[in-house]
Amino acid sequence: MDKFNIAIDGPAGAGKSTIARLVAGALGFIYVDTGAMYRAVTWKVQQEGLLPEQETEVAALANRMQIELIPGDEGQQVIVDGVDVTKAIRSTDVTTHVSQIASYGAVRHLLVALQKQMTVSKGVVMDGRDIGTHVMPDAEIKVFLTASVKERAERRFKELENSGTNTLTLSELEQDIARRDQFDEAREISPLRRAHDAVLMDSTSMTIEEVVDEILGLCKDKVGGGK
Repeated sequence: MDKFNIAIDGPAGAGKSTIARLVAGALGFIYVDTGAMYRAVTWKVQQEGLLPEQETEVAALANRMQIELIPGDEGQQVIVDGVDVTKAIRSTDVTTHVSQIASYGAVRHLLVALQKQMTVSKGVVMDGRDIGTHVMPDAEIKVFLTASVKERAERRFKELENSGTNTLTLSELEQDIARRDQFDEAREISPLRRAHDAVLMDSTSMTIEEVVDEILGLCKDKVGGGK
């Protein structure tokens, strides 16, 4: 099977990371969670005691950091300057501020350059906010995955409850997700939007397996992928 690239974009809590990881596993491709990279910068900003508003200092810190994404049986391991932050970057505090950090042009320029390097050899499934529009505009398969704010909040609530890191009520999560949607869609650099050639998938009433199967079906139909 020839290798090809898959771009999965969508708003916060749409299930992009889970879906992308499962699709990559089914195809034997490499999964790249770009959101984890922005979360890693946000985590480091907090560790260094910087404020999210300190754009110049945040950009300088991002340039000094070393971020490694290591594929594993249980998902992608995230290493920052030699420290495993895979779980730490999923904290509520990081989630609250990551959209602001990701809006900074210098940070996006740096991370997008790294992301583009990862796609050169093909066989990559990458998820984020601007993959199909900016990072991989030539991806053979593009999907814009979404769900209602209510459904996304409920999913995130269960996820945080299961990990024991939740400090927000369901109502607060709904408000936070709606706020992040507005921030991501309105930012000046690489805003969240559906690529003109991306397939829209609303997963509100779909299971994870159904979404994965639909994307694998796209691969088989469009590029002869699948096993």
